[in-house]
Amino acid sequence: MKLLTKNTDYAVRALVHCALDSTGRYVPSSEMAQAQGIPLRFLRSLLQKLIKGGFLEAREGKSGGVRLAKPPESITVLDLMRLLQGELHVSECLFRRRLCPARTGCVLRRRLLSIENGLSKEFSAITIGGLARDLFGGKKCGKRND
Repeated sequence: MKLLTKNTDYAVRALVHCALDSTGRYVPSSEMAQAQGIPLRFLRSLLQKLIKGGFLEAREGKSGGVRLAKPPESITVLDLMRLLQGELHVSECLFRRRLCPARTGCVLRRRLLSIENGLSKEFSAITIGGLARDLFGGKKCGKRND
């Protein structure tokens, strides 16, 4: 079972990369792709989703690229999962492509909901700013000079 997709993993890496650049400059996608080992075509598509989701802002041209649109401490892994994967569900309670008729009284489902709530709480506690600090040895990251 996989909780984080490749999209979410790459999104975290891209946003941490931006957070580590405390100058506030727009980071070119080619630079990010090379530094993070993400295929450029794949990264560009992902960056568009992150821009539409309000996590990044972009500028075109010679000094163009992307940068964080929000403070890194306000971007959680759960936010990214919801944008790129949908809501967090351990089980969809489906049987032959229909909702299970025993879903409302299912004792297993109650336990799964508890697990989903716990996972959501844990993923919402992980921020891009926190990950960048962990990677950068405790320094505050992602400050913009606007």
